[in-house]
Amino acid sequence: MRIGVVSDTHNHLRNVARIVELFNAAGVSRVVHTGDITQAKTLHALSPLICPVVGVYGNNDQERPSLDETAEQLGFRLVDPPLRFRWHERDIVVVHDPRDLARLELRSGTLALHGHTHRTSEQWQQDGTLHFNPGECAGMLEGRNAIGIVDLARFEVELIHF
Repeated sequence: MRIGVVSDTHNHLRNVARIVELFNAAGVSRVVHTGDITQAKTLHALSPLICPVVGVYGNNDQERPSLDETAEQLGFRLVDPPLRFRWHERDIVVVHDPRDLARLELRSGTLALHGHTHRTSEQWQQDGTLHFNPGECAGMLEGRNAIGIVDLARFEVELIHF
């Protein structure tokens, strides 16, 4: 089972359209957004995804009434961090700011997703958790934007640059 991970879309609609194409082509079963969606029109741009969308709000998601309303209309699940769920026999925790992970108790084998820094990061912790941030996806430089795909069975990360 593979999930798509995206962060910090910051209302860059052209890139969001490309992200949808990439995730749909990859056949991910779920997309997780780690925050900083910014405006409801970004959620509309994500609506052609052929899988469920879940995620958390980030520090730049200040238009909450419209984001909440649009997420509900589209069937997306967005919450204040942390979001915890179990999927395909894997514990997953989602935050926006990676510093929030230090305050959480995480079991070995947990996938901890975050954004905020706009920097790709894949770090195995001593406690057996995998911390992952796909990095920048709202930039203007072609080929420097990235999203991630995590294979939950193999517990491996793939970066897709666009």
